[in-house]
Amino acid sequence: MSTQAPARPGPSPASGPVGRRRAVAGGEWLVTVFAVVGALLVGAVLIAVGDAGTRAAASYFFTYPWDTFTNAWYAVRDAYLALLEGALYSPDLSGKGALGPISETLVNATPLILGGLAVALAFRVGLFNIGAQGQVILGAVVAAWLGFTWDLPVVLHLLVALVGGLLGGAFWGGIVGWLKARTGAHEVITTIMLNYVAINLLNFLLTTRGFQRPPYGQAISEQVDADATLPLLLGSPLRVHAGLLLAVLAAVAVHWLFTRARLGFRLRAVGANADAARTAGMSVGRLQVVAMGLSGGLAGLAGASQVLGVSGSVTGSVAGSIGFDAITVALLGRNNPYGVIAAGLLFGGLRAGGVQMQSATGVPVDLVGVLQALIVLFIAAPALVRAVFRLRAGGRGVGTELAGGWSR
Repeated sequence: MSTQAPARPGPSPASGPVGRRRAVAGGEWLVTVFAVVGALLVGAVLIAVGDAGTRAAASYFFTYPWDTFTNAWYAVRDAYLALLEGALYSPDLSGKGALGPISETLVNATPLILGGLAVALAFRVGLFNIGAQGQVILGAVVAAWLGFTWDLPVVLHLLVALVGGLLGGAFWGGIVGWLKARTGAHEVITTIMLNYVAINLLNFLLTTRGFQRPPYGQAISEQVDADATLPLLLGSPLRVHAGLLLAVLAAVAVHWLFTRARLGFRLRAVGANADAARTAGMSVGRLQVVAMGLSGGLAGLAGASQVLGVSGSVTGSVAGSIGFDAITVALLGRNNPYGVIAAGLLFGGLRAGGVQMQSATGVPVDLVGVLQALIVLFIAAPALVRAVFRLRAGGRGVGTELAGGWSR
């Protein structure tokens, strides 16, 4: 009697290429979530250590240990509750009403989203745009100059100023791409140097007549005309403006570029393997110039949104730390446009809530910077996050992707 070998079971859907890609993507986002959780836990320890009541109770810890934990719990709870209220909702905050906190969160998030998209776009092409700070400055300078110099109708004036800010940042980023394509100069070095050039150019302009505001005693530019300002979305005194819509549209455009457009396919090919792309007949140098130009343009829009939507004029601190925080936003968002939106909203909320946290509980607003740094640390060390939270390993982390880009 013949026996037939049992049929070999076929591969499950989750074991195929599509299933593996979904598992990897899910694993990466899980690591991102736990990186934020880990940063909050470390921040809680710092809050407890810095609390005077907790330190006083710790002096008799071995006699009444529960008092130490109770004081620590209330200190952490009150601080994070104030942080949440300052970022999302509060019955009244500085006379701006219940929507004041979420308005400030969105105002802070707008340039971070645009800057994060700029850095993420360059990362996807294997380039390191460390010069977003300088590109933000150029975008702000050009947008402001067009805003207070030209006399145009309302809608046209705003569009011209926005396009000018985009082109200013694109020009500054395109210089980096051109230097890399023609001379092989590494973009990290050139972007850092161009940051200093932009800062000194701004300082020069703020002392130059025609750009500096009369009576020429302060380092501040002329005021942008009302015709060139971004409209408020919720009305005065809430500061959230139409730049937020611009940031969301930019994220949709970047997503479409990399998923639907032929140019986006070529850019991704260069980012995946520049040598293979060159062998396939693609002009790697030209694509690198295009990528850095697009990246710089997005950063320039971030600067334009600040001038046309928030400050109305240019000062030496117009860029703040937007260009550097954008790197963190891109890393946290996993270089995904919609992930960048979420990361920008998170960091915008931390900025807005940090002020309320300090005023309500006395916890220094510097804790927000510590939380951001911890998030970057955990994102760059996914193995540490998996070990601490006992997550399954899988997929390439951000650190691996950036290491691959560094070697190009």
